[in-house]
Amino acid sequence: MGPQSLHTVHRFAVVTAAATFLLLVAGALVTSNDAGLSVPDWPLSHGSLMPEMVGGVFYEHSHRLIAATVAILTLILAIWLGRVEKRPRVRRLAWIAVAMVLAQALLGGLTVLFFLPVAISVLHACLAQLFFCAVVVIALVTSSNWRGRSLSAFCPGENRRNAIFCAVATGSVYLQLILGALVRHTGTSEGSKGVTLVTHALLTHMAGAVLAGGLLIMAAVKVFKNPRLGAFTGGAYALVILVLLQLVLGVGALWARVVRMGATQPFPLGVFLTTSHLALGAILLVTALVLTLQLSFSSAGEPAASGRSVAAG
Repeated sequence: MGPQSLHTVHRFAVVTAAATFLLLVAGALVTSNDAGLSVPDWPLSHGSLMPEMVGGVFYEHSHRLIAATVAILTLILAIWLGRVEKRPRVRRLAWIAVAMVLAQALLGGLTVLFFLPVAISVLHACLAQLFFCAVVVIALVTSSNWRGRSLSAFCPGENRRNAIFCAVATGSVYLQLILGALVRHTGTSEGSKGVTLVTHALLTHMAGAVLAGGLLIMAAVKVFKNPRLGAFTGGAYALVILVLLQLVLGVGALWARVVRMGATQPFPLGVFLTTSHLALGAILLVTALVLTLQLSFSSAGEPAASGRSVAAG
């Protein structure tokens, strides 16, 4: 396959990643608007493929439609990569993403059919973040800068230590997203997320924010202090900015949750703050992940000169 075909599949991967981010936002809107049980059946919605889009049905059914679109895009991407991509790891990752999105659909259905059980709701939220990471990585490694690069040779020496530290920071962000999902999905009563506030989950989430934020800023500082990593300072600056914004949104989301406890319905500012907090958390996670991958392969894996060496990746 020629460069144009590889370029086109990369653009398709970017579109899939963008659609996945939209799906995350749509899912957050379902939770923030307490719309999870607006459609009590699954896979149909009120026994129909297209119910009347009113009230909470708008959020829940829109989420389902976007999810179906993302699933189709992911399947096309996997089949396409199977035809044009020579690196086995990239092809495997694409099919893993297909498995993830199918599992997500099943978990989403179970949350509805079993009336929003906390364990399944949290698992649904956490798998969504992993799936987003998978499609972002596919978009990254199919880009022109990564095309033909082996994915088996990690960078040596100090760069490897920096990459490992950044990977730890990335892991802390994912753990923080799990804690955030616990805060969002505990305290549920009859489909309402704001009736109670589970203190121990919230305190753990706040402590996790300090830890993850500190690790991310330390990872950024390591990049700033190393002149040989000058190509990655943009990503490091992005991490710092995103951490600060996320802390501000976290305070806002907490305020919205406390105010929501005394209200009968979700209010627009609260929905905006909690949804933005989740969306920015997803962006922070993939930004840290991309920086980790860039550091990991920063001085290894030159573009392959032959198809055989590419296939070894």
